[in-house]
Amino acid sequence: MTSSKIPDTMLAAQVVEFNKPYKVQHARVPSDLAPHDLLIKVAIASLCHTDFMVLEGSMGTKLPCSGSHEGSGTVVAVGSSVKGFKPGDRVMSGILYHGCGECGDCKGPENYSQYCAHSGGYCGVTTDGFFAEYARIDAKFAAKLPDRVSFETAAPMACAGCTVWRGILQTELKEGQWVALVGSGGGLGHLGVQFAKARGLKVVGIDARDEGLGLTKKGGADVVIDARIGHEKVVEEVKKATNGELVAATVNISHADRAMATACAVTRMHGLVVQIALLNEVVIPFRELIFRDIRVRGSLICSPEEARQMLDVVDKHRISVNTNAFNGLDKIAELMELAEGGKMKGKGIIIVDPEQIKKEKESGLKMV
Repeated sequence: MTSSKIPDTMLAAQVVEFNKPYKVQHARVPSDLAPHDLLIKVAIASLCHTDFMVLEGSMGTKLPCSGSHEGSGTVVAVGSSVKGFKPGDRVMSGILYHGCGECGDCKGPENYSQYCAHSGGYCGVTTDGFFAEYARIDAKFAAKLPDRVSFETAAPMACAGCTVWRGILQTELKEGQWVALVGSGGGLGHLGVQFAKARGLKVVGIDARDEGLGLTKKGGADVVIDARIGHEKVVEEVKKATNGELVAATVNISHADRAMATACAVTRMHGLVVQIALLNEVVIPFRELIFRDIRVRGSLICSPEEARQMLDVVDKHRISVNTNAFNGLDKIAELMELAEGGKMKGKGIIIVDPEQIKKEKESGLKMV
């Protein structure tokens, strides 16, 4: 079922050669929808750290491939077995495409545990993503947008939001307990601060950039610490804030060399550190792991149902994404330059279809 005439070709920003810039070129609009597929007209595509890994060739990507695994848009066609979606629905994408539905990860807690190893791929990573005018996604991993959640907010939530939301959930902390976020002012971190506050937690935000510290404060962190004062002083500041107890759990989102050491050190004995940042090696001081019994677990993207719950929290608590917006796929080089320069405040996005954004603004709703 389709909502209107869909063109045969579209513009897409694609990886055509590893370690080379994206190339904006014409590509075929996906027309072969599987039974549970949705075809969306992309409104917003967001940039993530993983996009740089795709460019480097470290994600097993077959070329050419349209980048971005964080997208939002409007459904224009649905597969024959799709239920719960129709043309015209505003949606947030899911990164997973065609999970097998049978493995332990697909059938883990709730109905999803980690990435399915037998899936049909990952949008923008191993299959085409959202730096394109149209994208094919799996309805089983998509989520309808609440009326007051904008495309601009939803696209970064598709991975960044889902990832840090699950990280906060993995701490299993109760209202009133202390949590620390190392890398609190980055694309994921500034969302994590807001999610933690929405769950009633007391938040220590630790960052090492002026831009990041500003976003940490804006997000409502109870304590904001500049990591540039040094490891030992950071720990002392956390002790002061928590009456000497340190935090019950920490979520590490930073790629800095000593970030994991700091994450462990600010966490109380027998506490938990959730590692989110993607590093080739995660270095944990043995004193933290053995003498202080710091527990460490990794975390990836959340389940479809958790993603839908996250959007409800975004709506209810007016969670905001600090975005750096670029108009049009031809601005991809400028977006990449900003990200690589280390001056990004929050998330970088491409407005792929300004008409959808205009229509949204004309709705009269107070969007977040």
